[in-house]
Amino acid sequence: MENKTSSSNFIKSIVAEDLKAGKVKEVITRFPPEPNGYLHIGHAKSICLNFELADEYGGKTNLRFDDTNPVKEDTEYVESIQEDVKWLGFEWDDLRFASDYFEELYERAVLLIKKGKAFVCDLTAEEMREMRGTLTVPGQNSPYRDRSVEENLDLFARMRAGEFKDGERILRAKIDMSSPNINLRDPALYRIAHAHHHRTGDAWCIYPMYDYAHPISDAIEGVTHSVCTLEFEDHRPLYDWAIAECEMESQPRQYEFARLNVTNTIMSKRYLKLLVDQGVVESWDDPRMPTISGLRRRGFTAESLRAFCREIGVARAYSVVDERMLEFFIREDLKLKAPRTMAVLAPLKVVITNYPEGQVEMLEAENNAENEEMGNRQIPFSREIYIEQDDFMENPPAKYFRLFPGNEVRLKHAYFIKCEEVIKDEAGNVVELRCTYDPETKSGSGFTGRKVKGTIHWVEASQAVPAEFRLFEPLLVDNADDEDKEFLERINPNSLEVLQGFVEPNMKEARGQDKFQFFRHGYFNVDPKHTSESKVVFNRIVSLKSSFDPKA
Repeated sequence: MENKTSSSNFIKSIVAEDLKAGKVKEVITRFPPEPNGYLHIGHAKSICLNFELADEYGGKTNLRFDDTNPVKEDTEYVESIQEDVKWLGFEWDDLRFASDYFEELYERAVLLIKKGKAFVCDLTAEEMREMRGTLTVPGQNSPYRDRSVEENLDLFARMRAGEFKDGERILRAKIDMSSPNINLRDPALYRIAHAHHHRTGDAWCIYPMYDYAHPISDAIEGVTHSVCTLEFEDHRPLYDWAIAECEMESQPRQYEFARLNVTNTIMSKRYLKLLVDQGVVESWDDPRMPTISGLRRRGFTAESLRAFCREIGVARAYSVVDERMLEFFIREDLKLKAPRTMAVLAPLKVVITNYPEGQVEMLEAENNAENEEMGNRQIPFSREIYIEQDDFMENPPAKYFRLFPGNEVRLKHAYFIKCEEVIKDEAGNVVELRCTYDPETKSGSGFTGRKVKGTIHWVEASQAVPAEFRLFEPLLVDNADDEDKEFLERINPNSLEVLQGFVEPNMKEARGQDKFQFFRHGYFNVDPKHTSESKVVFNRIVSLKSSFDPKA
């Protein structure tokens, strides 16, 4: 049974102390994505942390969409995020949206104005940036900072009523323009956006900023531990200010952890969207994408992603995880689950000249040598088969043990064959091999007469199922010298290789998301989008072996 309890970390220690001291009675967390794109592997870490943290202490987790920017949001993203969370194996207690709280967020902003803690500003975005100051130079007060409460209330109401254009006015907090924390230099609370919202339609033309809506939403929901990544550490004072000054009954606390960074992996939603928009990839769920939907389509399992997230742990120190660690966990998950079978990705025809014409015999093969419970299967064998092109060399180097003229190899689950003749086309390309077989060498017969050093896989020709194979490399070129290049210039032009080959006849029944281990090639997943009744398409999840040791 899967171990659902993650190892100890500093956030769990805080939660345990809070419960012990009576600071909280019930742990309530939330996973708060913005519905402006698909989730990626970094979000999987946050999902696991929030849901498993609450689950371990008998608490609750809400899925809340921070949908405060209608220009970039879409119901497609809302639906995909819900699907990803469920697929990972988690069920939220409540499905919430920041837009559920728009009226209360507005009323709390009115309260801030009445307390003299917020004002309507007429500066443009560029003017605000110029007056904000730097890390070493304090900012300058807006000339509109000292408007009266009555004027601010009137202007804010008129902002809501739609009297002003986008960017014409903005509601700002009144905190401290000389604060060493730039986030406290009178940050924006509300901006005007005459845009259709995916849930509220055209009911609103002003929308709360994330740094305001997020803490108030947490407080409304009674969140006890608001877990986020380290880039929000400097935003915590503003988080606390908003909750205190809006006089929220609940007092959530924010805790930050290091975000997930993986070698050769794009972890920016903005860049991932760019790849989709520019047509560099097929879609958000392209198997090359590090999105949860892309990993799912490629063939990664929810169990492997959860195990990966638990292994990398939760810490405050920045680090980069080797991509091979993720590959390790999918191999570990599939090694006892995935049936073994044979596939030829780049076929070369072989005619076994001394095998009886028209005869087809059935050979027995185990489905998974590491899991006897998966039983055996029958595979056909006849005079004509396909082998891999790279399992033959006409002029091989030393210690090449596969097929070459005059050499003998074992066919997996079948017989020894010996290459007798090479057939070429007019261009000199090898198109067919003529071989002979030894009927005494059948696998399982106990033959001990002689040994061969090479074993190759094959597929019987007459019943072979045509298949397409998609092999992947990282989207991002792994070259430190390229780091100063534009993002799109660093995309690997060889990230996808498509091959046309054959699989065993038992693959006729393969359906989307079925997973197999192909002898010597790796683990493959049936592509759920492109597989049809007439064609089966396989995505390679991962190769068979790696020198990576997650414990090293």
